[in-house]
Amino acid sequence: MPQQTFDIHEFQEETLERVRQQEGLETRDQAAELLVKRRLRRGGFELTGRGRALYPIQGGSR
Repeated sequence: MPQQTFDIHEFQEETLERVRQQEGLETRDQAAELLVKRRLRRGGFELTGRGRALYPIQGGSR
């Protein structure tokens, strides 16, 4: 996954730290990734009405 850097405010750092602790993650980066993935899933569901995978699916015949 490509790396992207963002400047964040102190209250955002505090929020990421709370999420990190609640979810048992090692870093704030992992907490940020978790929140982004959750938002993408929710957005995809709201857009299509269906859940979508956020990982590559190995091809196969149906």
